[in-house]
Amino acid sequence: MNRRERRSAAKRGQISPAQAASFTSVHNANAAEEFESGIWHHQAGRLAEAEACYQRTLAMQPNHPDALYHLGLIARQVGRADLAVDLLGKAIRLKRTDPLYFLYHATTLQELARHDEALASYDKALVLLPDHAEIFYNRGLVLKALGRFEEALASLERASALKPEFAEAWNNCGVLQQQMRLFDRAIASFDRAVALNPAYAEAFHNRGVTLQELGRLEAALADHDKAIALAPDFAEAHNYRGVALQGLRRLDEAVASFDAALALHPAHADIHNNRAIALLQMRRYDEVLKSLTRAVTIAPDFVEAHHNIGCVLMELKRFKQALVSLDRAVALKPDYVDALNSRGVALQEMKQCERALEDFERAHQLAPDHPNALSGMMLCAGALCDWDRRASLADAAMARIRDGKPGVMPFTLLGYTGDLGLQLRCARNLVPAAAPLWTREVRHHDRIRIAYLSADFHNHATAHLMAGLFERHDRARFEIIGVSSGPDDGSAYRQRLTAAFDRFCDISEMSDAAVAGMLHEMEVDIAVDLKGHTKDARLEVLAHRPAPVQVSYLGYPGSTGADFIDYVIADAIVAPFEHQAFYSEKIVHLPHSYQANDSTRSIAAHTPTRQDAGLPERGFVFCCFNQSWKIGPETFDVWIRLLGAVEGSALWLFADHEPTMQNLRREAEKRGVDPARLVFARPLPPEDHLARHRLADLFLDTLPYNAHTTASDALWAGLPVLTQLGEGFSGRVGASLLNAVGLPELVTHSIADYETLARELATNPSRLAELRNRLAANRLTHPLFDTDRFRRHVEAAYFQMWDIAQRGEPPRSFAVGDGDSVATQ
Repeated sequence: MNRRERRSAAKRGQISPAQAASFTSVHNANAAEEFESGIWHHQAGRLAEAEACYQRTLAMQPNHPDALYHLGLIARQVGRADLAVDLLGKAIRLKRTDPLYFLYHATTLQELARHDEALASYDKALVLLPDHAEIFYNRGLVLKALGRFEEALASLERASALKPEFAEAWNNCGVLQQQMRLFDRAIASFDRAVALNPAYAEAFHNRGVTLQELGRLEAALADHDKAIALAPDFAEAHNYRGVALQGLRRLDEAVASFDAALALHPAHADIHNNRAIALLQMRRYDEVLKSLTRAVTIAPDFVEAHHNIGCVLMELKRFKQALVSLDRAVALKPDYVDALNSRGVALQEMKQCERALEDFERAHQLAPDHPNALSGMMLCAGALCDWDRRASLADAAMARIRDGKPGVMPFTLLGYTGDLGLQLRCARNLVPAAAPLWTREVRHHDRIRIAYLSADFHNHATAHLMAGLFERHDRARFEIIGVSSGPDDGSAYRQRLTAAFDRFCDISEMSDAAVAGMLHEMEVDIAVDLKGHTKDARLEVLAHRPAPVQVSYLGYPGSTGADFIDYVIADAIVAPFEHQAFYSEKIVHLPHSYQANDSTRSIAAHTPTRQDAGLPERGFVFCCFNQSWKIGPETFDVWIRLLGAVEGSALWLFADHEPTMQNLRREAEKRGVDPARLVFARPLPPEDHLARHRLADLFLDTLPYNAHTTASDALWAGLPVLTQLGEGFSGRVGASLLNAVGLPELVTHSIADYETLARELATNPSRLAELRNRLAANRLTHPLFDTDRFRRHVEAAYFQMWDIAQRGEPPRSFAVGDGDSVATQ
């Protein structure tokens, strides 16, 4: 008979009320005994027996709060948190005065990530136990999970104050302070935690992570090592140890640490990603892609790993494949700034500048101080000849540089301004740093060892200019080494260049540090960088100072801003000594032009017809084969006025990008000229490209960035070049070349003089013919295309640099004379 039945029977007169009461008393006594038995089994770890006792207790006394509470504890112990919450909630409704009910209810809600409810339950527990350190501790963790960091920190600090020996509270204070970027306070908290518990591996690890944030990598590494010594299976400590080693450029050790972490936790996508980043610095691309592929297999929505795959594929020049990964990264995280910027770079490389510009603009909107987005916008706007946008970007770039902020790439800036002061400040923002390998030891070799470093030892403008010099260097006095970081395109130029060097080193899959180490072990005497701040540069190799003398030449027309580059090879026109204040390097003058040229370059015998080139059958042809980003509105205005002044004339430009051609045609039409008078040349093999110059009458140069190799191409092909002298190195190259080929009268000093002379030459056939005839004679007799004369001059410069270094003297500016004499400034 149950309780209700007994009461009903009493009402019906079957038993008396006294008898009913006695039954209840006995029943309660039995419930108490069952409950006590349950406690005994529970304490002994016999959970099934304890649960049965508690259930029998509730059968006899359904509102027994302690039985419900202990059933809740058993549910927690067997991993049934949802049931535990229900049971503990029922217990609380029956007995609201026991703080432990609220504490375990809150803890269980916390385990279920029901943080708001957990917080409310902890707060109720604190009403009953206001000085309970563990409640404040757990409450702090819940507030942290809710993103309420200030309140969370206050709660954890209260726990530490109530229980100063509470190491876990100090550790979690430190974790929260680290996330709040209160690094010094975090370090102090971790110090307290490990002082209280010297075997606290997690606290050592967390202190190491904070030290990494502060850039104190050696100290961070020591803490991770301590954590691993205490807990060898601590995968995250192995992971962060790898990150610290990577920051210290100890890349082999970093990879070993990541491997140790993965042995413990093979399905940890972050560790695979970190391993890939270290391998990328070592340029072990196949392994990088394997690690990243593993990361996204484990975590298909791992947005950073998708982005990194895209970046690696771009390094490998596999831009279409890169775009797939970058699209995935942006789809997963539309406001992912780095992925937007990287996709912009990929699109730009694929000559989809309009789409690239959209990505760069979006990245810049999201992160105005992003280091590359503004430069990407500038480059695309220039390539598209979008001059309105170009003007606004120029203002933003100049302001950023004047404010000392990074974000503008030095080479991009050259197309926007000739201001030497701004160029130097911009370059200095991107100078890498590294510990020097050469420590002033004196070297003695029978021949001076010169290493040329470039990514362009294939069919590239640099190779076109330099191949003859490499072949002609005096092997009795010099050993010439080629250090190639670029691709092997299988071209005739690549084959010619590899044969031209005494040693040819492909460093495309070597890290910067490894290359520097190789050059130092080879005891290179003079390292000549041919890239500077241009695309695919590896300036960080020379940041390690592998050689006693380090030189910037040809590729980057300006100062690198690097104190580890001793000299820049120039001439009196491109970098007069009066400009020394705008160069971190010491200026060295060659006697004619700084630019090497190859006098063996072949020109195709066949000249295409005007019809083949898309040119009108008759009429004067103004030509400019510079890249479109060099064309500015002021120069274009002159060109359009020339078309208006010279009846039947055409303007022949180089372009391989339809939107750019459309923009230039639109700009011509806006200025009242038939856009059909603009003709666009497509890329051709070098010999055929040189041959088509014969169809043009006058090459028109650009400013602030002149024609460089394109000017030499025109002059070698017999086409006169008209230039305007600019302010910076990049805007003075045309003048240098024209002086060296004996045509100084084609150098103008203002935009008005440039326009006047162009019109005169276009309308005075006899004067233009005289210039063409003189150029035809001079190209084989004057210094510009005299490769062997240039070789003697540059070797004299190298000897002087080496002599200064051998005497232990600091670099200094000097000029090489026509007879190879040297005059020091």
